[in-house]
Amino acid sequence: MTISSRNLNLLRSSLRLRPIGKRGFASHSSEPITFSVPPEFKTRTPPYAALLTRLDKVREILNRPLTLAEKILYSHVVDPEEAFAGKNGQIRGETYLKLNPDRVAMQDASAQMALLQFMTCGMDSTAVPASIHCDHLIVGHDGAEQDLKASIAVNSEVFDFLRSCALKYGIQFWGPGSGIIHQIVLENFSVPGLMMLGTDSHTPNAGGLGAIAIGVGGADAVDALTGTPWELKAPKILGVKLTGQLNGWSAPKDVITHLAGVLTVRGGTGYIIEYFGEGVETLSCTGMATICNMGAEVGATTSTFPYTDSMKRYLLATRRGPIADAASAVNNLHGYLRADNGAEYDETVEINLSELEPHINGPFTPDLSTPLSQFAEAVQKNSWPSKLSAGLIGSCTNSSYQDMSRVASIVRQAKAKGVKPKVPFFITPGSEQIRATIENDGFTDVFLGAGAKVLANACGPCIGQWARDDVPKGEPNAILTSFNRNFRARNDGNPATMNFLTSPEIVTAMIYSGDMAFNPLKNKLVGADGNEFLLEPPQGDELPPSGFQQGNLAYLPPIDPKPAPSAEIVVSSTSDRLALLEPFEPFEGRELKLNVLMKVKGKCTTDHISAAGAWLKYKGHLENISNNTLIGAMNEETGEVNRAYDLDGTGYGIPELMIKWKAEGRPWAVLAEHNYGEGSAREHAALSPRYLGGRMILCKSFARIHETNLKKQGVLPLTFADENDYDLVKGCATVETLDLLQMLNNGGADTGFITLKVTNRDGDEHVIKTKHTMSKDQVAFFKAGSAINYIGNLRRQTQAAQQT
Repeated sequence: MTISSRNLNLLRSSLRLRPIGKRGFASHSSEPITFSVPPEFKTRTPPYAALLTRLDKVREILNRPLTLAEKILYSHVVDPEEAFAGKNGQIRGETYLKLNPDRVAMQDASAQMALLQFMTCGMDSTAVPASIHCDHLIVGHDGAEQDLKASIAVNSEVFDFLRSCALKYGIQFWGPGSGIIHQIVLENFSVPGLMMLGTDSHTPNAGGLGAIAIGVGGADAVDALTGTPWELKAPKILGVKLTGQLNGWSAPKDVITHLAGVLTVRGGTGYIIEYFGEGVETLSCTGMATICNMGAEVGATTSTFPYTDSMKRYLLATRRGPIADAASAVNNLHGYLRADNGAEYDETVEINLSELEPHINGPFTPDLSTPLSQFAEAVQKNSWPSKLSAGLIGSCTNSSYQDMSRVASIVRQAKAKGVKPKVPFFITPGSEQIRATIENDGFTDVFLGAGAKVLANACGPCIGQWARDDVPKGEPNAILTSFNRNFRARNDGNPATMNFLTSPEIVTAMIYSGDMAFNPLKNKLVGADGNEFLLEPPQGDELPPSGFQQGNLAYLPPIDPKPAPSAEIVVSSTSDRLALLEPFEPFEGRELKLNVLMKVKGKCTTDHISAAGAWLKYKGHLENISNNTLIGAMNEETGEVNRAYDLDGTGYGIPELMIKWKAEGRPWAVLAEHNYGEGSAREHAALSPRYLGGRMILCKSFARIHETNLKKQGVLPLTFADENDYDLVKGCATVETLDLLQMLNNGGADTGFITLKVTNRDGDEHVIKTKHTMSKDQVAFFKAGSAINYIGNLRRQTQAAQQT
């Protein structure tokens, strides 16, 4: 990497240099550090000087080489002395960190509840820069223009609410049609060394530009929005060494689809994935974003890459030259944006990019990974549909210029041979900037000429907003997508649709065959002249040769909006879309005594707990959206979906029984198996159970985001110390905590166990040991009834103290 002599001299005049220590990392200096960027870039640039100063303090305490992820994360710790001193270096996987994120991003579906919670805190503005992105509520059906108009009409109340919140609190508002949250963040806000939170599980997409970006629930976002330190157990670090270089049909998507098969959907839980090795330098910035995006599917806290020349090229191409210069300088002079020499990882995986072949993952889970060379055999062996019903590319995972240019090269080859797609082909641009650029460079005409339908710049089918009418519900069929997630019924509401995840290049090649066994590396297509031909490997540009086009400038919000305290936020009392929140009741101060509402069998994602699709319209109305709670879950004792049984044996839909027990004053618990709450950062999957009377979730293991969301809403998350104890507890059993009060009184700092007494309806009794991960702050949330209650109480106490 290089930096211009002019910029290096400017930096030297304002940034005092520190020597590099013998062990390969910068040593502490007591001399002050100063650094600045032009005013219009200030809110989009990490406070590098302050971060380097804080990192010096961390180094003094830990005295060891640090990984890249540790550098960024630990330099955002509020108080390094409190976080790290006296821990004997036992940080990763052990110590809770209190962090000050630089930025928050919220998508429209989750922003509603986040802002409804933020409004209860009584603040005039957000404590950090924030943005709202209208992308989840736009249904794909007829094409961009028609779909956008229809969705704005249907969702105007919600969009107006979000716009008014943005105006009042000084938040950037990216309206419907502007693009998908993660693509806009990459184009505008993600920068090397940034730490940000996003109310979407695929927020780690920003790691492709060297950030630590973490998906969270709305209550976690409120921590950052109010300036309250955000808490995270220090993740372990999984190092993924990349060697070689991608070639032929292989693409960045294949790195993560392959890795998902290695790690499984919970293999990354509790880890940050940090990529390193000579292969990193061969990847484009947007390719690295694709890899980080889908890291969410292995349960990782986030993923990130060291600073590369391709990151600098992308920053320059997206009109952020001063930030590129700053990042280059800070990395060259201080090594801030790369791992220290000698830094150690908790686990290491190596991938040779030169040998990596395309992969296809699915159906129904993103970690069922099959190399393309073995996929035809897998289709036959598993009796998957032999014919493809649709191909979809785009989404936040794969809608970059490079993706679209490589796809266009395949479509052009097919056109030259007179071949047309055999199945419907849908394309979702990631942002208005991408849409305008691919139109300017002729790709859109290429796609339309092949009969493709270009959808709005939004999530669309990826999040379940697909008004599909070509396949009856219940009919088995296969789709290929370049999306990131493929749970049952997620895309079109049809539980029989099998979504296979792969690169946009493989999706595009296979739509010309329509055969699920087709392998473009070796199988030929038949041209209009009757002759067979083999598709050439795709080619494309990393960045647009003539530059990115901004498109419709009306979508661009002010760079640094100021709050307008007089702005009115209207929530109608008769609305079925939005409702103000009432605080949950605080903890009663006694041991819990609950009934088991049901035992969940098998995979239970946040899609099962709080379905998306048509339910997205109720994201701002807790009572209404709670009517979908756990409707996708399977009852372990009966094999039925959305069926639970009352104490007298009467059967109900799951939310109906929750509502009944809540009215009777009967608090309840749910038992589940592994990785409960996998998938989206959907805090309604915690809010709704709490709203309907749930007080405990007991399972074999949790997905990270969901476990945190439960804690934020005052639900006690426990895991079995012995997984076999799951079999001892029956539906409707009475469950009593024996030492919960002891744990709470100790501020969570006890043995890490809670003992339960279980009494089944037949009188069979068991005492079982369970594990908790409650920190001191999380205990305070539980006692207050929720994290928002706790923050509100603190704000009121502060205001009262200031008035006296």
